[in-house]
Amino acid sequence: MAGRRIPGVTASSATDLPVLLAVDSRRLAGNDPVGFCRWLAALPVWFWPLAAALCVLWPALAQAQSGYTYTEATRALFKWLPFLVTSGFLFNVVISVMTMLIGTLAGVLLGLAQISVHTPVRIVAKSLTQAFRNSPWLVLLFIVLLAFPFEVEIGAIRIVIPDWMKAVFGLALPIMANISEVVRGAVQSVPSGQWEAAESLAYTRTQTLWQIILPQCFKRMIPPWMNWYAILTMATPLCSLLGVEELITLSRQAIEAEDNHPELLVPFYTFALLIFFAYCYPIARLTIALERRFTVKL
Repeated sequence: MAGRRIPGVTASSATDLPVLLAVDSRRLAGNDPVGFCRWLAALPVWFWPLAAALCVLWPALAQAQSGYTYTEATRALFKWLPFLVTSGFLFNVVISVMTMLIGTLAGVLLGLAQISVHTPVRIVAKSLTQAFRNSPWLVLLFIVLLAFPFEVEIGAIRIVIPDWMKAVFGLALPIMANISEVVRGAVQSVPSGQWEAAESLAYTRTQTLWQIILPQCFKRMIPPWMNWYAILTMATPLCSLLGVEELITLSRQAIEAEDNHPELLVPFYTFALLIFFAYCYPIARLTIALERRFTVKL
């Protein structure tokens, strides 16, 4: 046994069929499909509490220059806290979930269109993907806000389209494009021998894709998908610029209701920072854990 050559172990294998190769991140969307979650999860647990403490020190040093003390600003925050969480942040979560749902469904279809055997379909899909991937999210939000009607009439039925739904559609466009790249990269990362083996068994392309290739891609796509959900959640405050009443918009309204004292800015926006971090940090940790679990180690 000592001098025996074992293909794939002590010598190069003649085929890549015996094993499912580890995902090649260079073929997925970007250099690192979970780069954001990797950066977020790499931050020590004490980083954000320390940052919040530093934010607290600044108004504490300056409160002597104003008649409105930092203690009163903190008391105002706690008074508005239930309203900011239930009517504000939870709405951010609803927007992110609905956007991810629509973006994922459209992204999977667009990603499969990118690997279509029909050249016109493939060119159109790639063009849409690159156009929306490289467009500023805020610009897309404003385009959708101005392009979509305020209401749609179907016979005698009048359907009102609220601003938050327009924000969902606007954010779903870049998510769709990035999920499309995740799907395309995951499919192309499957060894070509899988396609050849299915072809030798007289599988059609559709059967090969849905019964052999995509089941293998599912685990590979979960970590990048979660990474984009974390990025999307962090981007939902952009909706405040469209007048959507989410956490940042309601924070501004609460500050105005408290007579716009400058001392209110730090506690209210520090709370927004911390609650977004508290929601996204576990997602980032889970993403990294799933990436390690699903990666095949040869």
